[in-house]
Amino acid sequence: MNLVICGTDTDVGKTVVSALVVQGLGARYWKPVQSGLEGDGTGGAAGDSDRVRALLQLPAERILPEAYRLNAPVSPHWAAERDGVTIEPARLSLPEVSGPLVVETAGGLLVPLRRDWLQIDQLERWRLPVLLVARSGLGTLNHTLLSLEALRQRRIPVLGLVLNGPPHPDNPRTLAALGGVPVLAELPPLNPLDAAALERQWRRHDLAHRLGI
Repeated sequence: MNLVICGTDTDVGKTVVSALVVQGLGARYWKPVQSGLEGDGTGGAAGDSDRVRALLQLPAERILPEAYRLNAPVSPHWAAERDGVTIEPARLSLPEVSGPLVVETAGGLLVPLRRDWLQIDQLERWRLPVLLVARSGLGTLNHTLLSLEALRQRRIPVLGLVLNGPPHPDNPRTLAALGGVPVLAELPPLNPLDAAALERQWRRHDLAHRLGI
C-alpha cells in the first residue's frame, strides 16, 4: 500500500513513525521536501532521509531522493526563497515504484510549500490515504482535531492516528471519539531507538492488521 505520513505540527515524530511503517511494510521511503539540513560532521548534510536510512540500515534503493533539499530550518516556502528556488507541484508528482511507498511530508498540513501552495493542496493532488502523527500529551486535542477537520474538508482519507510520546490516560479515547478515526498506535519514548525497538512496536500494535494489510 502507498500512504502519506503527516504531522499535526513540527517535531511530533513523523520520521520515527515513517521508519516504523517503512520497516513494517518493507516499503520505499520518500521525503519530497526537506528543509533544515544539518551538518553531519563530515562536511555533508543530513536530513530525514538519512535518518531513516541509518536507523533501519536500508539499502540506498529503498530511499528515494528528495525533490527539494533546502538549507534553512524554516517553513519550506521561505527556505526555498532563501535558497533562490521555487517549489513546483509538478516536481512533487508521486514516483513510480514497485511495492509500497511511504511519503513523509514537511511540517503540518497547512504549512506553505510556496506562498500560493499549501502542504494540504499537495495532499489533495496525491489522493493517498494519510496516517496522522500527533503528540500524546497536552495540546494535542486542539492540534489533532483541527488537522482532522482540514483533511475532512478536502475529502482526504485518513487511516488513523499515531500518538507519539508518554502515554496519556484520556487523550486517545477523546481523539477517537471526537475525531472519528481510530488511534492505531501509541508510541512511547524508545530507548534505545533502533530497528529492533520499532519492530516490537509494529508487532505490539498489530499494525499490519490495523492498516488492513
